Amino acid sequence: MENQLVVDHFTNPRNIGDLPDAHGIGTYGAPDCGDYLVIYIKVNREKISDIKYKIYGCSTLIATTSMMTEMAKGKTIQEARLITGEDVVKALGGLPEDKTHCANLSITALHFTFQDFNKRKSLGWTRY
Repeated sequence: MENQLVVDHFTNPRNIGDLPDAHGIGTYGAPDCGDYLVIYIKVNREKISDIKYKIYGCSTLIATTSMMTEMAKGKTIQEARLITGEDVVKALGGLPEDKTHCANLSITALHFTFQDFNKRKSLGWTRY
């Protein structure tokens, strides 16, 4: 059974939605057979000024992604890269052992978002 903070992030997910003109977009998972998420970021003055996501997955994936976005918002990309799945699990007050992988899925999608941001930046596509 999950704790009240996990339930709160599932029933009241933070930062859900999309971002028009996102500076970076990352996807991870397989929409046809299970968990799938898309993460969008906007960067202002080298910090993540906004972060949103769309998701198809279990309640724990929704909760871990919600918490991860709260942890990443306001950080530089370099700082947010240091967030681990374990950090997300701790911030949520723990998860059942068979659900801790959900935090890692969220972090992997976030890293793909950073890769996209860096690509757009290097190609001059992103103005922030």
